[in-house]
Amino acid sequence: MDSTGAEAGDSRGGFSLDSTAAGAVSRGFDNFRHGWQTQVGDAFPLPTFSQATTGDFRVRSRVAKVRDVAITDLDSASMIRTAGTPYGYADQVRMYVVRRGIWSLGGVPGRAEHTVPAGQFLLRHGPPLHFGAAPHTTVQILTLPSAAFDPRLRNRSVAESADSAEMRLLLAHTNMVHATVTDLGPAGVYAARGALLELARAVLVGRFDDVEPELRPALVHAAKVAADRLLTDPELSPALLARELHVSVRTLQRAFTMAGESVTGYIRHRRLEEARLALATRPRPPSVAELAAHWQFSDSSHFIRAFKKRYGQTPVEYTRSARTTGS
Repeated sequence: MDSTGAEAGDSRGGFSLDSTAAGAVSRGFDNFRHGWQTQVGDAFPLPTFSQATTGDFRVRSRVAKVRDVAITDLDSASMIRTAGTPYGYADQVRMYVVRRGIWSLGGVPGRAEHTVPAGQFLLRHGPPLHFGAAPHTTVQILTLPSAAFDPRLRNRSVAESADSAEMRLLLAHTNMVHATVTDLGPAGVYAARGALLELARAVLVGRFDDVEPELRPALVHAAKVAADRLLTDPELSPALLARELHVSVRTLQRAFTMAGESVTGYIRHRRLEEARLALATRPRPPSVAELAAHWQFSDSSHFIRAFKKRYGQTPVEYTRSARTTGS
């Protein structure tokens, strides 16, 4: 387990665990429970898990806490099943986002009141329910203060598709929180928590508050994830990314400007980096014409000029030096 200790009274904490490897299973659940108790704390009590779950806890997990918000990612290779729900819980809302498998929740063990399949999410207010999943289930669970939501949600459940621009922004932000939580200072904790709540509300109403400055880092990160997925697409542009994320081009460009770069600059730099890696690592380096066409440069001359400006060498010079250094 990789964890960073949080001082008493700290408002943030996090740990990650992989108990799927040989030799890690026997203490997998004990390590998970220790990480939870020391990094997340009593405000988010764990349920009692079934004996089958604690005895065969083969799970890749990561957990982060920022004040009164907790994010739990579980990618399970074994069954997960509770045997008792926690006591002393705060007034909380839970969002279950299922990426693989089926997540089940019920009032008693083994009896489902809600089933959440892959590609769906369930947002629920009320006391914790028993939950369970078969092996090979991937889920993210957000525990949020109910005061951040419309009172009409009280004691209700909302189930919808997780394939929305607002959900992509929320998941991009949770990934950033996982990556940075143990290094955040008080201001960072405050900003991370505020953005999480704003984005969770945006998922419910289907609208992103594009004038909220705390949300811009999540927007930039989500745009970069989308751009990386579409790098070879000839239609990739700020307009395409803005449509993907359900924001205006101006909002997207403003968010990138605040981060010290431009949308088109990021796309160009990523394409050049992928071209550079192809020249350095492939047994038979592609030709300049092949690279220019694959990475959507208008012609070979344009690609050569952009490559030299970025790396100080032409593609041919770079390939020669890379091969000489590696030999």
